[in-house]
Amino acid sequence: MTTSKPQLWIGAFTGFYKPDVQEVLGLDAVSRFLYSARSVILVISAQAALIAGLLAMGAGRFSTPDFLLVLIGFVVAHMISNLSNDYFGFKRGHDTPDSPRMRYTVHPLASGVLNTRTLVTGLAILAAIGIAITVYFVVERGWVAVGFAVAGVALLFLYDAAPTPLKSIGLGEVATLLVWGPLMIGGGYAMITGGLNGAVILASVPYGLGVMSILTGKHVDQMRFDSGRGIRTLPVLIGEPAARALIIASLLAMYAITALLIVLGEITPFAAAIVLAAPRALNAIQIMSRPRPATAPPGYVGWPLWYHRACLVHNRLFGWVFIGGLAFGAVWRWVQP
Repeated sequence: MTTSKPQLWIGAFTGFYKPDVQEVLGLDAVSRFLYSARSVILVISAQAALIAGLLAMGAGRFSTPDFLLVLIGFVVAHMISNLSNDYFGFKRGHDTPDSPRMRYTVHPLASGVLNTRTLVTGLAILAAIGIAITVYFVVERGWVAVGFAVAGVALLFLYDAAPTPLKSIGLGEVATLLVWGPLMIGGGYAMITGGLNGAVILASVPYGLGVMSILTGKHVDQMRFDSGRGIRTLPVLIGEPAARALIIASLLAMYAITALLIVLGEITPFAAAIVLAAPRALNAIQIMSRPRPATAPPGYVGWPLWYHRACLVHNRLFGWVFIGGLAFGAVWRWVQP
């Protein structure tokens, strides 16, 4: 049975990473571009947009067109970031054949999945979409949009494009907390509603911590390679035991801060739905509490990513149940007399 192109495109956003380069090479240009942009991880940006939108809806200040533009803008920016990360990693000689990056999924340049024309064309389209959305919000929201746009572009540049990138001096992990927490959720809320809100910034922290755990887990997985290349990620600087302890603390803080927000009345009790993700959090904590296996278990997908995958699987569910709780809360407030 032949798989249609739309089905192939949707497949790039689901499951886990796709390591089979030959299989990806046989796909159409759009599918190759989506796999190269690591579209499976783009869910974290979509979830951040949904959280921002639901917080705006709960405040009675929701705008469907502005929300859709925020959603598209976040996903586009994330795709650009992924491709930029691979470009500079390849140019700096970090993404070598023996690197972890080359083993768990396709690399757009090193694996030859994308030719220069497809890569440049795709990036040009993404950049045009991103610029158009930014201009719209600058016109509509003024200086607050300028501030968030400048902060976003600056962090995108500093993370991997700068001469001394943040990820090489132990600040990349903190940057992800800021980007997928206050910057995306707080900024998305501001773009949808036209105003900033301190409670929303606090409500963004649990999800930002979840994304930070994903990246920290990835850097623990590849710290031996990174240290040999002079890439001083946070796990390289503080050591594996401390890095795994930081991930555990981040996972626990996600639930503690959400509970605090409920107690303070900043979000509705429906957000307690996050308890549905607690078993995955406990599983991730158990994984963080012991050394990774020497080899991949039978049938394991995504090796050598181990800690990273546990955090990604947890955060994906945490995000959806948190979104579900916020959605029920927004509806409940709307139907109240």
